[in-house]
Amino acid sequence: MHLGLIGFGRLGRLLTRYLAQDFHVHVYDLNLNPAEVSALGATPSTLEEACAQPIVLPLVPMSAFESLMQQIAGLLKPDSLIVDACSVKTLPVEWMLKHLPDSVSILGSHPMFGPDSAAETLFGAKLVLCPVRVEPKRYQEIKLYLEKHGIKLIETTPEEHDKQISKSLFLAHFLGRTLLEFGAHPLEIDTKGYRRLMKILLTVENDSLQLFEDMYHFNPYAAETRQKFIQAMDQVVERLDT
Repeated sequence: MHLGLIGFGRLGRLLTRYLAQDFHVHVYDLNLNPAEVSALGATPSTLEEACAQPIVLPLVPMSAFESLMQQIAGLLKPDSLIVDACSVKTLPVEWMLKHLPDSVSILGSHPMFGPDSAAETLFGAKLVLCPVRVEPKRYQEIKLYLEKHGIKLIETTPEEHDKQISKSLFLAHFLGRTLLEFGAHPLEIDTKGYRRLMKILLTVENDSLQLFEDMYHFNPYAAETRQKFIQAMDQVVERLDT
């Protein structure tokens, strides 16, 4: 089975490393390093070659996602399947439905893991699936493949995904970015609770600022989460000041 992968960032490299064990992966990126792709067992490709595969994974930043859908709409083959991996689901699904041909199947996904947490294995990792336009038989085959590799699947709607992710992933990044701005760092005199807090910094430091900003600007529920969290923090401060 052949698979096209568009975008060779941190997540693209991670997925290429795992998928190349089972698929012939064709990788495209604007700034592609052919040697790095080949070292992972994949094939450096043009955009046209990547889009010609029966399964295509667009792994670009949210801010570039809609324009990519417009760009590849005419390159995808009939009956191909496109599987996104955006950290927000509502808008990407809307863009795929808007710009891609009706003959193209669509499956929304969001890996609840990244290059750091899944560096050694995918076993036990979570993956959110939002079936949009995909035949039941094909969808079942995909789920069986993922479960065979020990991945825990969560099936939901794009809206429910975005509601929950705004209170989990976005809030964790919001806290982490705030701690970075505050200047938090490991201390000799600390507690186990503080060391757990410092683990948030490891995740935030390795992920791009663009990812954080995209999670905020493109998730329709992120602003409300931020507002409620700041209100709660203000209430705590008021108690201390009384």
